[in-house]
Amino acid sequence: MKQQAHFVTLATADLDAARGFYRDGLGWEPLMDVPGEIIFFQIAPGLVLGLFDAEKFDRDLGRPSGTAGASGMTLSHNVDGPEEVEWTVDAMARAGAKVLKAPQQGEFGGIFHAHVEDPNGVVWEIAHNPGWHVDDTGRVVFG
Repeated sequence: MKQQAHFVTLATADLDAARGFYRDGLGWEPLMDVPGEIIFFQIAPGLVLGLFDAEKFDRDLGRPSGTAGASGMTLSHNVDGPEEVEWTVDAMARAGAKVLKAPQQGEFGGIFHAHVEDPNGVVWEIAHNPGWHVDDTGRVVFG
């Protein structure tokens, strides 16, 4: 198997709240939006974030209802500096996110970051990490 992923799909208890947050609040443009089912956003070259109605998510997996959503994970959005961390967190809060950790120096890795939770409980880390960048080929470089 190639070392790659093309979709990150999350069970979403309230698809309308997700649409309101990402599309209307943050201004993201949907790649595809199937009302009552799923909404897709292209978030990087070749990578799509899917927010799938939780009941239909469970049905698609062939398991009983009850998926509560994502836990034990974060989606990370890296920015160019501490000021951009603060600006992005403010924009997400205005769009309806709950700030879990205000922008601050991180305990690990020399980063400046914050954590916010979208209306369906998806936790985003907004970070400035001076030891991380994407090179001209799209490869992530640490150090």
